[in-house]
Amino acid sequence: MPGMIKKEDVEKVRAAADLYDIVSASVTLKPSGTGTYVGLCPFHDEKTPSFNVRPSLGVWHCFGCGLGGDVFGFVEQQENIDFREAVELLADKYHIELHYDQGSRQGEHAGSKRARLLEANEEAQRFFTSQIMSKEALAARKLLGGRNFSQADCERFGCGYAPQGWDNLVRHLADKGFTQQEMLDAGLARRGQHGIYDYFRGRATWPIRDSTGRTLGFGARKLYDDDTIAAKYINTPDTQLYRKTQVLYGIDLAKSSIVKHRQAVIVEGYTDVMACHLAGIDTAVATCGTAFGADHAKIIRRLIADDSLGAVQLVGPLKVEGQSLSSRVVFTFDGDAAGQKAALHAFGLDSAFLSQTFVAVADDNLDPCDLRIQRGNEAVRALIDSARPLYDFVIDTAIDRFDTQYATGQMGAVKAAAPLIAQIRDRSLLDLYTRKATRRIGVDLDIMQREVKQARRQYNVRDEDVYAPRRRQQVRVEERSDRENPYANPARRRELEHRDAASQTYFHIDDAVFICEQQFMATLIQIPRAIDREWFAQLTLANFMTPVFRTLFQAIAAAGGLPTDDTPQGLWIHNLTKAGGPMLQSVIDELAVMPLPLPTPPNQQSAPGTGDSQGAGAAGTPGVADVQLREPTQGERQYASELLARLLDIGYMRRIGAARRRMAQLPDGEEKIVLLGSITTLETARKDLQAQVYNNTVG
Repeated sequence: MPGMIKKEDVEKVRAAADLYDIVSASVTLKPSGTGTYVGLCPFHDEKTPSFNVRPSLGVWHCFGCGLGGDVFGFVEQQENIDFREAVELLADKYHIELHYDQGSRQGEHAGSKRARLLEANEEAQRFFTSQIMSKEALAARKLLGGRNFSQADCERFGCGYAPQGWDNLVRHLADKGFTQQEMLDAGLARRGQHGIYDYFRGRATWPIRDSTGRTLGFGARKLYDDDTIAAKYINTPDTQLYRKTQVLYGIDLAKSSIVKHRQAVIVEGYTDVMACHLAGIDTAVATCGTAFGADHAKIIRRLIADDSLGAVQLVGPLKVEGQSLSSRVVFTFDGDAAGQKAALHAFGLDSAFLSQTFVAVADDNLDPCDLRIQRGNEAVRALIDSARPLYDFVIDTAIDRFDTQYATGQMGAVKAAAPLIAQIRDRSLLDLYTRKATRRIGVDLDIMQREVKQARRQYNVRDEDVYAPRRRQQVRVEERSDRENPYANPARRRELEHRDAASQTYFHIDDAVFICEQQFMATLIQIPRAIDREWFAQLTLANFMTPVFRTLFQAIAAAGGLPTDDTPQGLWIHNLTKAGGPMLQSVIDELAVMPLPLPTPPNQQSAPGTGDSQGAGAAGTPGVADVQLREPTQGERQYASELLARLLDIGYMRRIGAARRRMAQLPDGEEKIVLLGSITTLETARKDLQAQVYNNTVG
């Protein structure tokens, strides 16, 4: 194994890694003022965003599940790897060469195991695409050409060919330096009696990638009758990289459009994804060898986000001036028995997701690929536009099986529809669909209500109200305009300060002393250069009353005090978190993303990646200025000075009070005179301090 990664290389990776870019690959982030972005947490299921990201500080924190940290911590959680592997993975991503401490034996490959598996998959993809134009791949080209896909289309989607034989890919990967164990771990090979052999043989292939474009595995279609694997389609088996319940084919191509249009189209096959994208439906994705499930729904929800207006969740289809404002998920199930079964499976997802879910079925049950072949691109677009709500599709399909002109048929329809209606957890929709089904079948309402109620008890359905007003987990995630300057409005400033005090999780109290200490610590963590060094040197533990901030003040001392101006931003947070230890990590994370009652600095008003933001580091080769602690604005200096002055002032007050109490206990004499002189000196210093701050003579 390699030795420890050198610290300077770790800092290079930290500086280069763009936290906004890395997080937004899987989470849709929205501005929330003062350089903070919010979204749905990728580490626990939630419907209201409580996941906060501060790219300029390189820090993230979720107020729902409590997780937080820096860019390495995010990658560790997301990829389920350790710190060393996270550094190596990001180094691979940003093309940074890592060096290891001498004296430790370095293994054959410097990359992490996960990175090596990714490299193996990428090399396999290059091999498969290089084979698609070979003489042997004629069957694959005929298959794709017969579905109206040109050579350029196939190149766009990465279509390839796995040659017949036993070890073509194995030998190719061995020549590239990959071990047999790496091939097995990547799911590219299997072990037989006479050694390892190719898993994919004699099949057309498609790369299955994550949202950032990294190849995690493959899907492959049968071409020859003598194929020893009977299944028409096979996929990479579950590996460290590939989990069939957590991947969606085409997500790398569709992600940006899903975020932009707040729509996702779920189809059933690789060629359906291709057909949809070529027809202009560039939000299409497909599951890989499994039904659409809860983990897939989480991926989609984090990209499309939930709709909200005030405190009311607008989860249903909403239009303003003819334009849809709501998130929309469209399934293209077949109208046959298999498609109906798939629809019933999707019916088990959560209410907030289902109430935004629609089903598109072609008149003659054609899938999008066949529909495009027979009727063209316009027919595919029309299919998606004419989608029906999933609830209606499932319930109407059940009712349509019966001839409701007869009493027996009506009762059969009731018995079939009632269990489906009963599974609608949202009470605001339950009664509505009960009445719709009753009218369609032609029976009395009480008959259907009785059957639904009985089925609801039988299935023990949890009652919800998706449309009801919800209390946000943290009110701090509400958005405010970057142009707003709460510091200029004393009432708004106090409102934000009290909001910060009410929404933190580490110390539940709301008073002037706590607020001052909290705001000071947040300012110190976020903008340390705004703190006056001479005044800061006068602070002692006696200036803090809140236990958590007294401890944090000691952690700052353990970290070496205020950082120098040329300290990298990420290193300052890292050093402070390291000094504070696990007990203070969550506190530091929360304070780092806490909105301050100050205007957003001009260089943080645009989302990272637009060229107007100053983050912890831009993708590529950041300059030194991009990663150093940023220069504070005059307003930030003034705010920090006011907070620091309050802490020093309260310290003077406590010392004066203690001295007066001591004087009251002493008889007249020299000691009492000395105390009186000390009190006079403290009172003079207190007045001078207040004059300096509030006359703007400092900063």
